Amino acid sequence: MKFLVMSLASLSLFASSIVLADPTKSRPDVPSVAPALERYKQETIFGDLWKRPGLSVRDRSIATLAALITRNQTAELPEYLNYALDNGVKPSEISEIVTHLAFYAGWGNAMGAITVAKEVFATQKIAADQLSPAMPKLLALNDVAEADRAKRVGDLYGAVFPGVTQYTTDVLFRDLWLRPALAPRDRSLVTISSLVASGQVAQLTGHVTIGMNNGLTQAEISEALTHLAFYAGWPNVFSAMPVVKEVFEKRAR
Repeated sequence: MKFLVMSLASLSLFASSIVLADPTKSRPDVPSVAPALERYKQETIFGDLWKRPGLSVRDRSIATLAALITRNQTAELPEYLNYALDNGVKPSEISEIVTHLAFYAGWGNAMGAITVAKEVFATQKIAADQLSPAMPKLLALNDVAEADRAKRVGDLYGAVFPGVTQYTTDVLFRDLWLRPALAPRDRSLVTISSLVASGQVAQLTGHVTIGMNNGLTQAEISEALTHLAFYAGWPNVFSAMPVVKEVFEKRAR
């Protein structure tokens, strides 16, 4: 009986990745519960938001995946994974987004995404050789910037939280952030989107700064928050806006 339940659950997940292959299409179940929600989806989200010029559809897919994975919202993940592939996000980049978010949204949320992505990859016939290797040749480290970051974090927390400080340096900034399958700019977009989606606004000051150093523009970050209002909720975005605005103002001085 347990095996049958698990098999039915797997079949349901597999079916959803096929039936919901395109989030722009109408879902037959939504009008029966919330017809206005279907109208907002068609007219506002896909009729307007996704067509705004401030952020490419590829970047919007990246921000959306980051929000859904961070919030462990797997019901819509299959269709948005398919949509991301259609919008030019590579399988290796999706693999890296999941890996990256294990550290910024929690291991369990990443594992939840693995279960869904595995079925989507199987349906799309995405093989292991299309993913990034476990131990690639890393990107070059910006020694000056990393030394400054490590010193600031070490001075603040090293004596009290040596383990966190060590792993932040060794695993995150001298390994994870240097993995080449996801560009630093895109990692910053993933990280900012995740922080907004989880309401972790205290971390935005540093990561918006890093993101702009990695090539994200003020206009792109502004538009990412506009996009995330729909996928992470207005309260999370309104909590993030004062922090992000302060970073913009300081950089303009």
